[in-house]
Formats: sequence, C-alpha cells, structure tokens
Amino acid sequence: MLKLYYSPGACSLSPHIALLEAGLQFELEKVDTKAKKTASGADYLTINPNGYVPALQLDNGYVITEGPAIVQWVADQAPQSHLAPPNGTIERTKLQQWLNFISTEIHKSYSPLFSAEVPDAYKTMTKDKLFKRYAYVNEQLKGKQFLLGNHFTVADGYLFTVTNWANFLKLDLSEFKEVRSFSDRVNSRPKVLQALKAEGLVK
Repeated sequence: MLKLYYSPGACSLSPHIALLEAGLQFELEKVDTKAKKTASGADYLTINPNGYVPALQLDNGYVITEGPAIVQWVADQAPQSHLAPPNGTIERTKLQQWLNFISTEIHKSYSPLFSAEVPDAYKTMTKDKLFKRYAYVNEQLKGKQFLLGNHFTVADGYLFTVTNWANFLKLDLSEFKEVRSFSDRVNSRPKVLQALKAEGLVK
C-alpha cells in the first residue's frame, strides 16, 4: 500500500488532499522533521535523505519526494478524478506552471517567516514579495472557481495548503478577496476537511 510521510500542517497536506480526492488507498506515517524520526521509530533520512516532508512510498518500495512531483503522480493514477489534465496537453502545462509558481514564489516565501533566526528586516521584505505574488494570484482567480477554471486540481490543493499558513503567522490577506474566497471554497470540500481532521488541524 502507498505510504505518505507527513508532518501536520506542513506542505505534505497537499499530497494528503490529492490522495483522498483521487480515492487511492494509502497509509499515513507522521514524521518528526526536527528529530528526523518517523512515528514508528524509523530514521527518516533513510527514506528521504533531505529530511523534509512529503515523501510517498509506492507499493514497489520506490519513494517519490517533492510535492509537485507527488501530486502529479497521484493525479495520473486516477484520471477519472480530473485532478490533472492529460500529459502532453497545454492544460497540463498550465497546471505545471501553477505548481512551479506556488512552489518557488509562494511556498518558499513563507519559509523564512517561520524562522526565529531570520532578521525582521528580511521578513518584511519577504512579506512584501509574498503579497505581490498574492496580488497576481488574486487577479488570475477573478471569474474562476479554481486556478485552471471551474474544476479542482492538485494545484488548488497546493495553493490552499501554503495559503493556510497565513493563519498560523497571522498574516492579513483580507485585501485579496478572490484568494480568500478560493480558500473558503477549498476548505469546504469533504476530502480537504478529512485531511485536516486526520492531521489534527481541525476537530
């Protein structure tokens, strides 16, 4: 069976959502990313040498790392779920554009904001950059339910996951009305709520 290595509320929430939306059977194993240990006591560095989540172990033992790669693999296992357009289409390329944008421009901008060692001046610069990126996303969401139109994809699960971090950091995203509406829509999806509950993020 598939096994997803995760840490509650981390970017591993994105493939967790994808797996549930795809209807695939899988196990969860929690990871202490500081101690590099799994809940079963395994050395996580033997699973993912980089030490961070997510990692998805396949039935044959192969381990996929990096969230954007994992969620596309998951989507391709359940094409009927329409979590990703078919490979080779321009729509798939658009999905990959969004996954890369979220990864490099939004996800990575949040990282220093969680560190106590990062100077406040640098955090201010990072927040400014992050808000510029959200202004772009806000514009792109106008007239659409989701990033690629009116159908939920793995890119939406990823954007929701990282945007949810604003709540922990008390970042005010109220000016980005389309982003806030998008997050509310995704948050109300049954499989998303199931993932949030499983990770102890909501009751």
